[in-house]
Amino acid sequence: VQLQASGGGLVQPGGSLRLSCAVSGFTLDEGAIAWFRQAPGKERERVSCLSTSDGSTYYADSVKDRFTISRDNTKGTVYLQMNSLQPEDTAVYYCAARLYDSLCYTRSSAFRFWGQGTQVTVSS
Repeated sequence: VQLQASGGGLVQPGGSLRLSCAVSGFTLDEGAIAWFRQAPGKERERVSCLSTSDGSTYYADSVKDRFTISRDNTKGTVYLQMNSLQPEDTAVYYCAARLYDSLCYTRSSAFRFWGQGTQVTVSS
């Protein structure tokens, strides 16, 4: 099982980015896929999650209505579209997978498989 995150970068406040998480070793119709982020000096927090069993999506209050998680089963990729980015969104973003079931836990310890992080910096 492997996850490969990409798409981070530097963007001005109000801008947009789309992160991608390419997965291998499993299909996107099993488990739960989440995006976490960790800012310097802060704990890792779950930003969004997709439950593949029924397509349910979950968002942290801080990103609701700005971020959208989606998947492309044919490409084996999960996306995080991030709009109206603010400086407080600056962090390293990670994608993670839980394959035991498709429950979207908020704690990072519930997700066994992780991609490398991709840096998102929102600054003018």
